[in-house]
Amino acid sequence: MTTKTETTASGAHTPTAELPVTLHGRELTPNKQIPLNLDWVEEIQVNTSAVERRAATIGSRRSVKKEWQVAWLLRAIACMDLTTLAGDDSAERVKRLCAKARRPLEEKIVNALGIESLRLTTGAVCVYHTFVETAVKALEGSGVPVAAVSTGFPAGLAPLETRVEEIRRSVEAGASEIDIVITRSHVFNGEWNALYDEVAAFKEACGPAHMKTILGTGDLLTLRNVARASWVSMMAGSDFIKTSTGKEAVNATLPVSLVMVRAIRDYAERTGMSVGYKPAGGIKTAKQSLDWLSLMKDELGRPWLEPSLFRFGASSMLGDIERQLEHYVTGRYSATYRHPLA
Repeated sequence: MTTKTETTASGAHTPTAELPVTLHGRELTPNKQIPLNLDWVEEIQVNTSAVERRAATIGSRRSVKKEWQVAWLLRAIACMDLTTLAGDDSAERVKRLCAKARRPLEEKIVNALGIESLRLTTGAVCVYHTFVETAVKALEGSGVPVAAVSTGFPAGLAPLETRVEEIRRSVEAGASEIDIVITRSHVFNGEWNALYDEVAAFKEACGPAHMKTILGTGDLLTLRNVARASWVSMMAGSDFIKTSTGKEAVNATLPVSLVMVRAIRDYAERTGMSVGYKPAGGIKTAKQSLDWLSLMKDELGRPWLEPSLFRFGASSMLGDIERQLEHYVTGRYSATYRHPLA
């Protein structure tokens, strides 16, 4: 049995045995591909008004202050995929980002919080295929995995064979996580068999690498479409489902997240298997990180506050979290430019 370090409410850390993933007292196994059940897909209904009302309460249902807030913000860092997916990315930028992933907080903040032995890192570094080898080398020995966006990211409209080959090349280059994008038109047209076959082909190409399936929720038009795409992607073997590429006009929102998280919960109850969740795009502040962590804790429970089952696709959020932690330590807010990502 492996061990890990857990941050307590006071900000202290203690070694703990890695616990099994459970939901409502039932132990779950990692997700694996199962046959497509169209009855499950067709029966899905979403009450949009009820979802929006529930989502509106997420930020107000609990107040996390002082050392408790510190612990939650440290948890947010541990669940963050530090990402650079810009057209002007370079090897040097990726190396600097990897250095930040290794040591996401300034040393004086780490010392003041007394979390030196926590050895805090981000959950992963996410880059284009071109920079996978650079990132793998820069992160060697840190335990931080490299995730590669693949399958014609962000549109996902390249030929299927090209997208599958891109996955294989990223895995060969050292990526241990692959973020794939689905063909959105399969959802619009109700082509569930085509969507299932596509995601299953991507999962096979991933081999040992974990696969996060990006739905592009801002393009899917309805919450019902989001729920149905979530279910099909999970049945096809996805390890995670993810909201967005970060390139859509609308990215991660709490109503969409609530629908996807409840799909994960219902899927776990039906199949006995666990699927992770990653909201991405538009999450920029420390306060927003608390909203999403609260959502995961309320809807799925403590196991979904681990990087093995939850990630933020939100690099700019790290700077604000670092500012909040420095304020806790010093009583003063620092300028944003003092906390660069890379």
